[in-house]
Amino acid sequence: MKFYSTNNKDLRVSLKEAVLTGMPADKGLYMPVTIPAVSQTILKNLSGLSFPELAYELASLFLDGDMDKQSLEELTHEVFNFDAPLVHLIDNIYSLELFHGPTLAFKDFGARFMSRLMAWFMREMSKELKILVATSGDTGSAVANGFYNVPGIHVYVLYPAGKVSDIQEKQIATLGHNVTALKVRGVFDDCQTLVKKALSDDRLRENALVSSANSINISRLIPQIFYYFHAFAGLDKKKWESVVISVPSGNFGNLTAGLMAKRMGLPVKRFVDSANINDVVPEYLMSGKYNPRPSRQTLSSAMDVGNPSNFVRILDLYDHSYSAITNDIWGKGFTDNETRCKIRETYEKTGYLCDPHGAVGLLGLTEYINCFDKQATGIFLETAHPAKFKPIVEDVIRQPITIPDRLAQCMEKRVQAIEIDNDYKQFFEIANPVAGSQ
Repeated sequence: MKFYSTNNKDLRVSLKEAVLTGMPADKGLYMPVTIPAVSQTILKNLSGLSFPELAYELASLFLDGDMDKQSLEELTHEVFNFDAPLVHLIDNIYSLELFHGPTLAFKDFGARFMSRLMAWFMREMSKELKILVATSGDTGSAVANGFYNVPGIHVYVLYPAGKVSDIQEKQIATLGHNVTALKVRGVFDDCQTLVKKALSDDRLRENALVSSANSINISRLIPQIFYYFHAFAGLDKKKWESVVISVPSGNFGNLTAGLMAKRMGLPVKRFVDSANINDVVPEYLMSGKYNPRPSRQTLSSAMDVGNPSNFVRILDLYDHSYSAITNDIWGKGFTDNETRCKIRETYEKTGYLCDPHGAVGLLGLTEYINCFDKQATGIFLETAHPAKFKPIVEDVIRQPITIPDRLAQCMEKRVQAIEIDNDYKQFFEIANPVAGSQ
């Protein structure tokens, strides 16, 4: 499959180039030249496929000619050795739990797939691959753990100082070895800007290959498509035509993947863009005007993005048609107080415990159903285990929650982050020590 840039539709590159460079030189984002259609056979047999089997079938549509079938089958079975259960919550509402991977967040799907795919592409290359990633929380921990000890790859994770949870920081910044954690004095958008500048800096490529592990990398998006299909496998087929999916949105990679799944043939009736107060996209959906601005800190920190990178992919997917976009997506932003209330209300009524991001997803879903479509079958994405936000959640429900063993072990480790200013020169000298010492 070939890929083009959102800034140049005439460009054609291989999957290998798209993955290993992260983004085109023109600073656009890669998109597949064609969105492959899923066969009716696969759709009819969704419930009979395990997640690794489904991942193999869907990945084959994107990787045909780029990886042999045996290697791809081995990759999908190694990477997706955990489930994404669809849990009935109440009435016609379901939670798609995406936090059963190694770092207990949905980013595990993309990060693990990407790390193995990159390692496969790098297997015969002599240069080191530098992976640059900006994170507002869960991306960094998933990428750090996904790439940890992968030969020939060094990861640089940038995260905003004081704006991720203690558990997230421990997962990002305690590994060492081939993972360098950089605590940036700024916000997530500052981290993202540093990464984007580095990706277009030819000096970094003099001694190494350079790529990104943010959702700007197409290999992060492809595996996120898989669990949307998997969600339908857990539903009675009579409900398929009424499905509305609510996506708690930050950098919009997750929603973009869902929209691509719909384009591939998944019969999603509509998507809900559930945002916190960083609601530039819901604002666009209401007014047609896109007004990016500095992000503001909230309880749902992974969604604190004021200028989401993947929005350009959504515009590209719909050929910049406002009417087509709003036909498929409705959105709204919610406050921290509304988030707290939804966590408490859901727990008291159903016994189900949401993390702050899942709670925002549930807020958007219930608002949409109540206002527009009471007959809808609603699915919201629960993107992280609530224990990753233990102080917030415990304060809301006023009782202790249990930390899974893998998180408890992580909390005992020492943070090894390098603290830097929001300064490209400092970042460059760390990421490129040869040039920095000259």
